[in-house]
Amino acid sequence: MKIAVPATQLLVSLLLVFPYVLSAEDWPQFRGPNCSGISTASDALPVKFSATEKVRWTADLGDGIGCPVVADGRIFVSAVVENRKIGLYCFDSASGRRLWERTWDTGLLLEVHETNSHASTTPAADADRVYFYSSTLGMLALDARSGADVWRQKLPVPYFVFKWGAGISPVLYGDKLLFVQDDDIYPALYAFDKSTGKILWKDDRSDMAVNYSHPVICETAAGPELVVAGTGKLIGYNLQTGRRQWHARTLLRNIKTTPAVQDGVVYISLESGGIANQWLATADRSDTGNSDGKLSKEEMQAFVGEIKIPPAFFKKTFDRGDANKDGLLEGSELDRAFLPADNFAGAAFNDVNPSQRFIQAVRGGGKGDVTQSHVLWNIADRTPDHIVSPLVLENRMFVVKGGGISSCFNTADGEPFWHLRRIQNIGEYFASPICGDGKIYVAGENGTVIVLAAEEQLKVLAKNRLDDSIVATPAIADGRLLVRTRTKLICFGEK
Repeated sequence: MKIAVPATQLLVSLLLVFPYVLSAEDWPQFRGPNCSGISTASDALPVKFSATEKVRWTADLGDGIGCPVVADGRIFVSAVVENRKIGLYCFDSASGRRLWERTWDTGLLLEVHETNSHASTTPAADADRVYFYSSTLGMLALDARSGADVWRQKLPVPYFVFKWGAGISPVLYGDKLLFVQDDDIYPALYAFDKSTGKILWKDDRSDMAVNYSHPVICETAAGPELVVAGTGKLIGYNLQTGRRQWHARTLLRNIKTTPAVQDGVVYISLESGGIANQWLATADRSDTGNSDGKLSKEEMQAFVGEIKIPPAFFKKTFDRGDANKDGLLEGSELDRAFLPADNFAGAAFNDVNPSQRFIQAVRGGGKGDVTQSHVLWNIADRTPDHIVSPLVLENRMFVVKGGGISSCFNTADGEPFWHLRRIQNIGEYFASPICGDGKIYVAGENGTVIVLAAEEQLKVLAKNRLDDSIVATPAIADGRLLVRTRTKLICFGEK
């Protein structure tokens, strides 16, 4: 039996976690309100479109994978301008007219993975300001109307030994701007005063490995709480103090998906391997290693390449694990090196199948360790992707992974509505699904956008081919669908 939840009820749920003025038309940050991927506006959105059909306007951009955001009729998006320069652009939502642009010299940028970009983060915006993060510039706030500087807060430049690069974005809640950066040396969660840039509180997350999961707000019996997924743990924070209030020890090593929240329950899908296995596979057993089952600093450096690994990284990892101080990591030393003993997560060094996948639902709230009391259901399943975040709509949790393989679960108990079924686009997926006007939009890296009916049965409505790769998650606002390809911003609409 289909359980329908009126759009007005969904809107009320979203407004409860956004106590500042938020138009139903706005898409203020990564995946929109509360990073949910859901637009509650009633405007008709296109089903069939292409690079030439239903196009209302286009804007040429430099390379980038940061998503567009919309606030008060303005669209903000970032792009690489040229070597060592990054730009932030503001467009009129209705016409596509460029209202202003800003560019910055970023200084020396370290190499990042080919699927990433130095314009990888998504701005956050409200009617007054746009907030933008760059790894070498820090956190910036600009006047939304003019692009003028409002404040800047310098932050530690993140380091990623596997060259994954920065990719997390700021999110808004009330008078706060929230930002988590789980890198290899300085992992931390920050709360800024969004008006002044003052750091209100900071949580040292040195018990974490690298993660790319955005903070979300969960309404609990005690009020709204900040929830962040990370290595080994889902953590609930006090929004005013930054104190860790509860945690569920249910997660894996690297969390790259962002949870979805509905009615006080946090839903997450995740896939991750073991870190010791990864180092052995890439450094010890690579062309530059000796394949002896042991790991040395020299092998690690040879794998990383010309850029010198910072001493702080070795101190945090290698030196901690090297119990006998022989300059080699082997056996259980590998596990101790890369994660704290009290927060070990994921596969151990000798696991035959290091990759693990889970889909789970955790009730928010509580005190201390709530693993036994608050996990509503947990499924070890082949369905999750390591990057694509879930979409939770009414009584359904929708996920998609590489190969265009989708599944949909009942949020009440995790039972599938459908399981491991293709959506007519085989390829890689980095963008997360979004929903508006009763339709789910799923963008593939190959430039194809699949449109599904937002129902309990899998129904493909259209297969739309564009002319460019898509890594950024699209946005919905002002009755338009905004798709950021690697080189363009395209606005689609019925009118």
